[in-house]
Amino acid sequence: MAVAPDDVTTRWYDGLAALPHFNQDDDHDPLPPAVDDLRRAVRAADAVMFSTPEYAGALPGSFKNLLDWLIGDGQPRSIYEKPVAWINASPRGAPGAHAELRTVLGFAHATIVDAACVHVPITEAMIDADGLIADPATRTAIAEALTTLARDL
Repeated sequence: MAVAPDDVTTRWYDGLAALPHFNQDDDHDPLPPAVDDLRRAVRAADAVMFSTPEYAGALPGSFKNLLDWLIGDGQPRSIYEKPVAWINASPRGAPGAHAELRTVLGFAHATIVDAACVHVPITEAMIDADGLIADPATRTAIAEALTTLARDL
């Protein structure tokens, strides 16, 4: 991640679209490859930073689907007791989505690091031609959230 501090290594997860719809009857070995990749990525991480928009006043269905697949993982280093936080990048706040995210992560027994859960509104005007955040204050706020999450490990 372009704004991560030097002592924080990040990995961008881009497999959301490949996840099948969650069905508890399918939550067994062998897992669908996209689910196996997601769970392995979470197990490999020391902490997880989420960011999601709000859709219709709640978590988008595809993001809730991702969380549902994480809840069923009973392996060591799963989302259970994993330090987690989120960046709320919505200029409108997205309170419904983030309240639901807190509820679902609490149900999963993840360890929510409140000090790293931040609202950093990002508008289209802040994005440069490469698709990266150009605003220095916004970049700093995101880096500080990552530092706070890493410090809590």
